Amino acid sequence: MTEMLELIKKRRSIRQYTADPVSDSEIRALLEAAMAAPSADDMRPWEIIVVRRKDLREELSRVHPWAAMCKSAAVVFVVLGDARRSSRWVEDCSALTENLLLAVTGLGLGAVWVGIYPQTADEAYIRRLLGIPEHLRVLCLVPVGRPAEDKPAHTKYDERKIHYETYAGK
Repeated sequence: MTEMLELIKKRRSIRQYTADPVSDSEIRALLEAAMAAPSADDMRPWEIIVVRRKDLREELSRVHPWAAMCKSAAVVFVVLGDARRSSRWVEDCSALTENLLLAVTGLGLGAVWVGIYPQTADEAYIRRLLGIPEHLRVLCLVPVGRPAEDKPAHTKYDERKIHYETYAGK
């Protein structure tokens, strides 16, 4: 249990990557971990596009200023949700994304969550670029690579945000 808690604290947003690739087996391990996420009514309304092509990663880096690191990542995971399958697609795909980010850390890789939803213009850009059907929403991009930066483990624990029994309870 202590190892898991340390892994959670070690997970950081990594935006700089080396030129080294991420292997097929690492990608498979990341996808398996991601899809082990909980899902309301076990609907699993997610789909994932694995983007390795340099030209597509470069185009994804242009979606908005906070996506620039897609260009230098070895791979970008595009997390999609199907609102037809579940009204809880945002929550389910967010749980999948957190599993993905923790697995990245566990493998010694680096990643960052690049939010797209609910920005419909950004979604439309990605949808056109990757040929995504209209019924799928783009929750986020997750660029992944070998870290070219080192950040210490941390927590954002804040006692002021904790309430016991009722909101006023301390």
